[in-house]
Amino acid sequence: MDFDPLRRAKAYPYRIPRKSYLLADGGHQALPADGPLPDLSGRWPVLAVGSNQSPEQLSRKFSPMNGNAIPVIRARLFDFDTVYSAHFSNYGSVPATLQYSPGTTVTLFINWLNDQELDHMHGTEAVGFNYDFGRLEGIRLAPDHGPALDHAFAYVSRRGCLADNGEPIALAAIQAHGRRWPAFSQEQVLAYMRDRLCQGQPLNEFVGQIIADEMIRRSRVETVEADSQPFAYSEFSPFEF
Repeated sequence: MDFDPLRRAKAYPYRIPRKSYLLADGGHQALPADGPLPDLSGRWPVLAVGSNQSPEQLSRKFSPMNGNAIPVIRARLFDFDTVYSAHFSNYGSVPATLQYSPGTTVTLFINWLNDQELDHMHGTEAVGFNYDFGRLEGIRLAPDHGPALDHAFAYVSRRGCLADNGEPIALAAIQAHGRRWPAFSQEQVLAYMRDRLCQGQPLNEFVGQIIADEMIRRSRVETVEADSQPFAYSEFSPFEF
């Protein structure tokens, strides 16, 4: 894993495999295409939209926990796209969220989490502060392993989608067919935010301030959140915590 803070910020959403896998013991193992589906009983199908698709990020999040392997299943989600949220993470990245996008099919993963793992994930997602957790109904979700699903659970940004000239900005690192909006890499979106908030400042200095100073980070989030776009899908029901 990379412990250089600036490099970690710019590398989001990290390496995303091309196949479904099992996360266990700080590593991961690809699921064979013709192999049996892992036991999913008692587990929640939680959409992994950004870095939660990456074994690197999941290993970082779940390293303190000892438990069973977590199935991480690749899937296609119809009529949605992965876009940037209108906030910064505490490690300096502009993270991801979902947005309704009729005609777009985005490739993502499903984290199948048990109750303990889900509770732990809530803490890493700042539920109630940066994200709402809830149930998406009436969707078309086609996993590489197992039957299609018409519902799933997701973390949706409370800050809204980062908008440029009224349009969300998609993640270039995430595959999508029929994408309607411009797509930026993480370094491109950080530069865009720098130009918008602190034009002329060296990018590494701008990102370093976000990592090091919570007050600066919150002030910059308030600025970009002011003209963000809300999640535009009506069949999302947030949980109360």
